[in-house]
Amino acid sequence: MPNENRIRVAIVGAGKFGSRRAIAIAANSKSEIRVIADPAVDAAKKLAGIVGCSFSTRWEEAVAREDVDAVVVSTSAQFLSSVTQRALEAGKHVLCEKPFGRNANEVRPSVEEAARRNICLKIGYNHRYHPAIARAHALLKEGAIGGIQFLRCLYGHGGRPGYEREWRANAELSGGGQLLDQGVHALDLFRWFAGEFREVKAYVATSFWPIAPAEDNVFALLRTEGGCVASLHASWTNWKNVFSFEVFGERGYLSVTGLGGHYGSERLCWGQRHTVGAKPEERWFDYSEKDRSLEDEWSDFIDCVATGRQPLSNGAESVKTLELGEAIYQAARLTQGTAVPASAPGPFLMNTTAKEKSK
Repeated sequence: MPNENRIRVAIVGAGKFGSRRAIAIAANSKSEIRVIADPAVDAAKKLAGIVGCSFSTRWEEAVAREDVDAVVVSTSAQFLSSVTQRALEAGKHVLCEKPFGRNANEVRPSVEEAARRNICLKIGYNHRYHPAIARAHALLKEGAIGGIQFLRCLYGHGGRPGYEREWRANAELSGGGQLLDQGVHALDLFRWFAGEFREVKAYVATSFWPIAPAEDNVFALLRTEGGCVASLHASWTNWKNVFSFEVFGERGYLSVTGLGGHYGSERLCWGQRHTVGAKPEERWFDYSEKDRSLEDEWSDFIDCVATGRQPLSNGAESVKTLELGEAIYQAARLTQGTAVPASAPGPFLMNTTAKEKSK
């Protein structure tokens, strides 16, 4: 590429996450940010000043610039697919934030466009680049815990004042609630670790925030064709920030807790059981250094552009993640549950009755 082989970048979106992306990209010697685009001129100008580039209020012009090789799309969800599509049509490589779009139909044209042009299209599921999660995945592939039996993920926070007025709480803008905000990270990891899921059972709830029809809690059970079950609870009413991701196998387990920052220090526990019923041998790995998942994800993206290989969480993969999310929403709509008979005596009543008869 021109300019000493550095990839030249346009960033669309100067919000909180777009700013984090920009700082991570600016720190990489193999990339150079050329323009920040955001209709909020003050935000665009401020971020451009931090990373040392020009700014624009017109994203259409930014993604079409001849001195841009790649576009990072860090907008709210309702604009992700349209900006990505325009950038691909302009011949640019694209890193688009998750969830890629509000539904699978929105983003399939972008996957087709990237394939037609042989362009790199990556979706920003940066959790794959957290060191504890990456190490757990490597251990699984090495056979450290045997075949997977089941997975669990708990992910959430308690929101903040005014959360109900943010775009992510508006289903028309976001496509959904907590499932498409944080829950999709878990779905992406479930698929990365266990493969494709064929059956879904789910409930969603709007428990506290006045955001219906968007949900602030989602509970889902997923099952692969081979019988591996994954359990997800993603919540905006969890009071404290929490992240845990567990993988249980025939001979042991892998447990990741924390993501750094408000989620607590990132740790991996690798447990192994050598005989049935024996106390597991546990090894702990602490990752207390600064979260570098965005930097590592960007380095991987650059390498994919240079070598032509497919990135982790590429466009085609991420369509499947959105399809899985849609299956969860559909299952939640269809799930009636099984009523518990009101007359069924519990164990306590049964024991009491038995004692009375014996008198």
